[in-house]
Amino acid sequence: MLITHEGRSPAVHPTAYVAPTATLCGDVRVGPGCRVLFGAVLTAEGGPVEVGEGSIVMENAVLRGTRRDPLVLGRHVLVGPTSCLTGCRVEDEVFLATGSRVFNGARIGTRAEVRINGVVHLRTVLPADAMVPIGWVAVGDPARILPPDDHAGIWEVQKDLDFPGYVFGLERPGDGESLMPAISERFGRALGRHGDDRQI
Repeated sequence: MLITHEGRSPAVHPTAYVAPTATLCGDVRVGPGCRVLFGAVLTAEGGPVEVGEGSIVMENAVLRGTRRDPLVLGRHVLVGPTSCLTGCRVEDEVFLATGSRVFNGARIGTRAEVRINGVVHLRTVLPADAMVPIGWVAVGDPARILPPDDHAGIWEVQKDLDFPGYVFGLERPGDGESLMPAISERFGRALGRHGDDRQI
């Protein structure tokens, strides 16, 4: 399904294939020879989504461009089923296995691999030829690659990356306070812009 959002419509190269149950919304560009499979969602939430030549986006993956950070896939990238990428840049020949998570402002270098359920955190820079093992977390610039049970090590780096400030423009709350009312109000208002979308 192709949907116009904020006056912009998806563009799909004639040699690409987009499955009938995939959704492309807004300023989304799918390059030559690409494949976007069943249930995948590519949505430009204020920033474009660009899928480079020969790349494959598998079933139920979600790729989201943001106002601050467009989502750009290089050439010959494979995005595995159920992966979720938001506002990141992925260079050529990268393998993102099933369930990969790549967050806002992250950059993944050429030929890097993120294995099953691996995470590349907010504003993290994963160099060329790097590998994130199954379920592990890459965090920081330069990236530290840590096991998921090393919460203290991950938080040591992640805290200064300022997820609430970078993504939502909010200060981290004090003890006993929650960001969720402000996040749901701001994010809900932004997502409400889809009210004027139309299918093409």
